[in-house]
Amino acid sequence: FAGGLCFNVYKPRNKGVSCAMLSRTSSVLTGGVPALRKALGTVRITPLSHTSAEGRRLCSGGARQFSQPAKLHDREPAEAPKPGSRLQELRATLAEEQRTVDDFVPAAAGRGLQPDGRSLDTAGLSEEAAVAAKTRDEELNRSVLGQLKPDYAKADGSFKHLRSIVKDPEFRKVKDALRGLNLVTVCEEAKCPNIGECWGGKSGTATATIMLMGDTCTRGCKFCHIKTAKAPPPVDAGEPRKVAEAITKWGLDYVVLTSVDRDDMEDGGAGHFAETIQTLKILDPTIRVEALVSDFQGNTDCVRTVVESGLDVYAHNIETVERLQGKVRDLRAGYRQSLTTLEHARSLRSDLVTKSSIMLGVGEKDEEVMQALRDLRTAGVEIVTFGQYLRPTRKHMRVYEYVELDKYEYWRKQGEAMGFAYVASAPLVRSSYKAGEFFINAMITERRAAAEKQMHA
Repeated sequence: FAGGLCFNVYKPRNKGVSCAMLSRTSSVLTGGVPALRKALGTVRITPLSHTSAEGRRLCSGGARQFSQPAKLHDREPAEAPKPGSRLQELRATLAEEQRTVDDFVPAAAGRGLQPDGRSLDTAGLSEEAAVAAKTRDEELNRSVLGQLKPDYAKADGSFKHLRSIVKDPEFRKVKDALRGLNLVTVCEEAKCPNIGECWGGKSGTATATIMLMGDTCTRGCKFCHIKTAKAPPPVDAGEPRKVAEAITKWGLDYVVLTSVDRDDMEDGGAGHFAETIQTLKILDPTIRVEALVSDFQGNTDCVRTVVESGLDVYAHNIETVERLQGKVRDLRAGYRQSLTTLEHARSLRSDLVTKSSIMLGVGEKDEEVMQALRDLRTAGVEIVTFGQYLRPTRKHMRVYEYVELDKYEYWRKQGEAMGFAYVASAPLVRSSYKAGEFFINAMITERRAAAEKQMHA
């Protein structure tokens, strides 16, 4: 109060009534007490001298104590909503309708780039909510260097023309066969942007990449959208037969088999791979099989098991340059370990085609990419692909850079100049992109013919 009065309301330790005390810093309060008592009603007023210990305490800290809220344990508990109240009605309605957050916030909000590459849909949002949604979207799609995702790096394929693609007979044929036999594809699990183009290709070129041994990986690479666990469910012993039957139903010329990493299995799943390939070759000897496998933790016996199963293309991705391996891949993977498995696979069969892939936009330097290409050629790799890394979710590592289009053309020319038989280089290219393209199929046919000719010579 003005005039040197210090006012403090407190609740005593006992269960008596609250007290209001006034004190003047220079003398005992006298004249103002009756008027204040009348104004405060039944509240007890106690005059204190500033010379007393209690008076000094109140004069020095009374104003501060007056501003403090009551302690939580001193507050009365909140009353439960009354039966038939508006709150009870709302709770009952929500429970009945089983609403989720997506029912109140559009799915586009904060979910990153839309699958078809369109701008973020903020229809139905308030101005403030729309701004927040766009901010979250930019956070997901902005590179470390501050670039926003360019148009050429946005998802295309089936999502862009979904209504027309789903009517494509080849697309439906692949999708229905997968659903009927309960098979898993990396196309769907890894959110591949080319699913429509690969599944909806012209007759004889439609390609699906089948993921063996379940949909849960034992490794946790920072870029990958596949689920992870230390102990995934056991593999399906009947899967090799189911996969082979599904592929022969499609009547495809070329198929890609891949898998999650299964470090929990003694052979890393190599035997499961081999059984699937052998069954395929028995049902359709003319089919071309590409196996995109793990590094089997560097175990060359596992590599031999897969190579001797009769596959046509042995693929394993180094993913990025040597310096960034630990940042991008699981710590159980390794640059030299991957190169060793590729080199060993090539040494086992002269007619075998080996293949690898490099992601761009994760912080690599040109000289490092060039060295990676040299190392791949030294290991006998003949096909290499380049593609832009796109961040699946906010839980994954950020895009360092959105690489310009002319840089992809540059790496294509460099790869061909180094002697690679085939180089696929574009933002949305993935390891299995157009794997069954005519050139690769023709190269495999030529290799097989040369090997058979040499064998009979």
